[in-house]
Amino acid sequence: MSAAQHRHASNHVPRIGVVSLGCPKNLVDSQRLISALLAKGYNLENDFSQADAVLINTCGFIEPAVQESFEAIYDAKSQCSQVVVMGCLGAQRDKVLEEYPDVAAVIGPGRRATVLRTVEQLVGEPPASARQSVPESGVLLTPPHYSYLKIAEGCRHHCSFCIIPDLRGSLRSRPIKNIIAEAQDLVARGVREIMVIAQDSSDYGFDCKDGDTNLLKLCEAFANLSPRPWLRLHYVYPSKIVDDLIPFMKEGVILPYLDVPLQHASPKVLKLMKRPGNIEHTYERIIKWREICPDLSIRSNFITGFPGETEEDFEILLDFVQKVRLDRVGTFPYSDVEGAQANDFDGVVPEEVRKERARILMELQAQISTEKLRERHGKSLEMIVDNVTEEGEIVARTKYEAPDIDGVVYIDDPNPEIEVQEGDLIMSTITDSDEHDMWAELDKNITPRTHIQFKMR
Repeated sequence: MSAAQHRHASNHVPRIGVVSLGCPKNLVDSQRLISALLAKGYNLENDFSQADAVLINTCGFIEPAVQESFEAIYDAKSQCSQVVVMGCLGAQRDKVLEEYPDVAAVIGPGRRATVLRTVEQLVGEPPASARQSVPESGVLLTPPHYSYLKIAEGCRHHCSFCIIPDLRGSLRSRPIKNIIAEAQDLVARGVREIMVIAQDSSDYGFDCKDGDTNLLKLCEAFANLSPRPWLRLHYVYPSKIVDDLIPFMKEGVILPYLDVPLQHASPKVLKLMKRPGNIEHTYERIIKWREICPDLSIRSNFITGFPGETEEDFEILLDFVQKVRLDRVGTFPYSDVEGAQANDFDGVVPEEVRKERARILMELQAQISTEKLRERHGKSLEMIVDNVTEEGEIVARTKYEAPDIDGVVYIDDPNPEIEVQEGDLIMSTITDSDEHDMWAELDKNITPRTHIQFKMR
């Protein structure tokens, strides 16, 4: 009898450790996997030395992420003999096995059923009495008051610096009714903020070809959620569909917040990236959005030092950032992605130049962000509470900040007569700020008893 069969025969409940690395899309995959494990009766184990197996949901998009994944594998293997590597780096099986030939299995992304079968083969199946009831929307690895909601898998674009279509396949959109059912379940569980994600959220429904599945129709369906949570759109590319969504933001159906990964502003570099290259059109579109919804907050990401980027191209990027005055910006020095077309491009920019350009861009954005946050001084804004420390300090966010990637609001000495807990909605007046974060005074707790408000400024 094998060890796995023996554990099963003795009614042993296997203990599984899980590591989730990378982006929120990976986090959602980990949540779904953990939900399935619990439903089957497995126990989760945070102490890997006590686990029967450890599953590592890796990121393999850029080299620093690959190194982080390798470090996680090393750490897990030092504590547990059965380590399963899954996720994006799992699609590069040979690369993983070259570094760690004795891992128990290497499995690519989007293969949850294969992972579950592998776990059963390695550690056995729990007894039926161990099975657990899991909510329809699954286990959350986020704080209980906010959650990510993935609306599509894969991507139909082929940007020269990206291999997501190779790792995760082409675009596959979920039916609207399934998304709404999950959203309603999240709301029923007390989730007050839902962050909509996909590789390209604005591309949602393109593969369906039915005219009734797109981001606009989805947001119309979101409007009927009761109670209505904060709804935040991530990974949205400039397009006609986004133009039509801005009125939803003005009306308060979804948050006045757009995460738009523009990547660059030089038409030449954008062409090399195989990205939309009409940056003037993009600028005009952003101006139009702000005219419709002056409240709109926009964040974006840019890559510096892409192969072929000259000083002139970089100056074009700086000029664009200065002109468009985005609210939040993330900057990444270019890094080769194994298998990406850009690896073979001419005009390689030295690494120190890539990093220096990123530093210069972030210094510029810090000035812009400092000025924009200063404009909020004296304003009373609605916020969601992410944490209340043991000392009583409140850490919150306005509707203009997404968790983990944007700044926060600190309320250092709140009124002791106003009871506040994690997940509450509050009104607070901004008193100070720096280039990223703000400080405020607590005005009142506006957490509803029967429905979740969305209050326009």
